[in-house]
Amino acid sequence: MTDSAFDWMAAANKKAKGKRPEYFDDPEDERMLSILMAVAGEVSVLRERMDTVERLLETKGTISRDDIESYVPDKNAAYERGVMIREYIYRVMRGPHQMVEELKEAEPSLEELSKELREI
Repeated sequence: MTDSAFDWMAAANKKAKGKRPEYFDDPEDERMLSILMAVAGEVSVLRERMDTVERLLETKGTISRDDIESYVPDKNAAYERGVMIREYIYRVMRGPHQMVEELKEAEPSLEELSKELREI
């Protein structure tokens, strides 16, 4: 199948089966989260592509679009990209992760709950 025969817009707009998970009470917050995560994914792809361009320029001096499209990172480059992506995801998700940690700390433990129940 060639790129011209593939309907990229239809693929991008394809809906997943089943009900979409809801994390917020407000549907606008859900849409904002969806947009944010889509943008974060695109930035991640751009970072990886930029890494490809930088590595090819470093080794070849000049590059073509075919060089970029056919590039396969070696073991070391793949490892470095994995680290880069994990660090990026951590930075993007730091706020929500901190919120979850705060909620966990605020939740009473099972021991505390059972003690409260015994006191009733």
